[in-house]
Amino acid sequence: MAIHHQLPIYKEAYELLRLATTITKNMPKDFKASIGGEIRSLCVQSVLLIARANAAQEKALHLTKLLEQIHAVEILFRLSKDMRFISIGQFANAIEITDAIGKQANGWRKSATAPAPDTSMPRQQCQRALI
Repeated sequence: MAIHHQLPIYKEAYELLRLATTITKNMPKDFKASIGGEIRSLCVQSVLLIARANAAQEKALHLTKLLEQIHAVEILFRLSKDMRFISIGQFANAIEITDAIGKQANGWRKSATAPAPDTSMPRQQCQRALI
């Protein structure tokens, strides 16, 4: 188990949090606390879910929740772009990062739920090895 802050997915999630903090500080005052605050909160929770998944035996539950939160972040960034609170370039940067997180989380979830390969020898091979 790697230290969570050294994982590529953690670095991407932290970069998303940093970007979200930068982007949302320039939102109109009426929406900075509501939409901007929710985006930042979801990003912080995502970083924490990555740390929890890294430490947990059952990673799939945390990774599924992470994917849901990343999807919610994408929706809020899309709304922010459509309402012209953020630029198209800022939106593109955010979506690029959420895509990278989603791909890594899906891969990690699949590997965490995959059955372990059977390393035992078939009975006939065991008998031959003893001869």
